[in-house]
Amino acid sequence: MTTTPPATLPFTGDPEADALLAADPLALLIGFVLDQQVTVQKAFAGPAELRRRIGTLDATAIAALDPGTLEAAFRERPALHRFPGAMAARVQELCAVVARDYSGDAARAWTEARDGADLEARLRALPGIGELKARTLVGVLGRRFGVQPPGWEAVAPTHPTLADVDSAEALARYQEQKRAWKASQKAATGA
Repeated sequence: MTTTPPATLPFTGDPEADALLAADPLALLIGFVLDQQVTVQKAFAGPAELRRRIGTLDATAIAALDPGTLEAAFRERPALHRFPGAMAARVQELCAVVARDYSGDAARAWTEARDGADLEARLRALPGIGELKARTLVGVLGRRFGVQPPGWEAVAPTHPTLADVDSAEALARYQEQKRAWKASQKAATGA
């Protein structure tokens, strides 16, 4: 199946931020790194705001940036994240890995994957991307961008994720389903 890449990923409600997520692979990865303990909208609007604040989303440039400068950009009001210091460091770690392992081209993490298992492993090797985020990214890449190496569906999530979001209405549905899914997981583990 060939999928035409989307012009936007409707994760933020901000047309510029949504277009950047679809156009810039590093922006997409940074959004996923920031997607914890803040709303989806805040997390995925972060890459566009970060670009406004520091003037670039170049992985090599961010990796080489003085950590204090990057942290200051994260802390500028309104802060880019609930935990600006930790997230500035995590984003810088991500960019350092992208610069080192993929010559600054974040898309190589998926365009060079041999199969679904390799794709998942490559994503999980990125700072700030754990198992659930990696699987969700596999789903987004497969369903929205047509990145479908052999076996990708075996590592894509079967529960509702951002991969299912193609409109503001779908985002609202996803967020409600996510709350219900998390509650069911919590109940199942007795946590």
